[in-house]
Amino acid sequence: MSFIRTMLGDIKPEDLGFTYSHEHIVCRPAYWQEKGEDDLLLDDPVKSEREVRLYKEAGGKSIVDATAIDYGRDPGAVRDISKATGVQIIGTAGFNKGFLWSAKMPGENRTYADWIASSTEDQLADFIIHEVEDGMNGTDVKGGQVKFGTGYNSITDLEIKTIRAACRAHLATGAPMHAHTEAGTMALQQMKYLKEEGIDLHNISFGHMDRNPDKWMHRKIAETGAYLCFDGIAKVKYYPESVRIDCILSLAKDGFQKQILVSGDTARKSYYYSYTYALGLPYIIQGWVPRLIEEADARGIDGEKLVEDIFINNPRECFTFKKV
Repeated sequence: MSFIRTMLGDIKPEDLGFTYSHEHIVCRPAYWQEKGEDDLLLDDPVKSEREVRLYKEAGGKSIVDATAIDYGRDPGAVRDISKATGVQIIGTAGFNKGFLWSAKMPGENRTYADWIASSTEDQLADFIIHEVEDGMNGTDVKGGQVKFGTGYNSITDLEIKTIRAACRAHLATGAPMHAHTEAGTMALQQMKYLKEEGIDLHNISFGHMDRNPDKWMHRKIAETGAYLCFDGIAKVKYYPESVRIDCILSLAKDGFQKQILVSGDTARKSYYYSYTYALGLPYIIQGWVPRLIEEADARGIDGEKLVEDIFINNPRECFTFKKV
């Protein structure tokens, strides 16, 4: 039977509803704690719960929390938010990216790099499998996707280890995969290792595609069957919305509408309304979606159908477990 794994249990894919595909709700990354970067700590579950309620009031039903263990994940707190708000939340097993691994693991006298370096690929895969099938961070909150990531224009030996481990965990569990790409780089290079591990690329989403608005690259990724996540909505400091929307509409025009995901990756206090009165989680629904519909219609694309695919149909397919 097909299912999607949320923090409150497995659901039917058709019950997922309107979904943001890459967010962060509660996280205390050790790397940023050590550097005193308070803006990068979403450390107040009360405020985060308030933000998720605003999302629900705007019309949202589900969120993918892309916070892995090395990014200060707190699955117990996020599950409580899901219970309190009624918003379905998918948790993330696996790892993020290499530069975070210089930080010490909470409560231990070793870094994430020490752990990964001293483990085999299969041992790391077993760890991820446990997160999917039993629970994360010592809880019974199970991961609903497996994640790996690479740095800016580079892939380190330790990152290759976690790529292979995530692949093997996916093949063992059927959990969907998600790839962090720093500033939208190295997705095509990551595929070398995915293919070596026998991965069907339709089972993976590549994050931060709008950080590198290269339409040729987007098309090459889409041609593999993979999903592309445009998760920097409202981050005008990188690119204006016109650039992101143009990339999305170009993919739709080229026949890849069924492979597009959208979210905000709101991983800072300064992005959240409940922390700093920023645009926050409701913005995509209330402000960005109407603009996307208007611009899509103007280019001969059915804007309402595009929104239905991006936020309902595509997440439903992308985040369904698929036994290999």
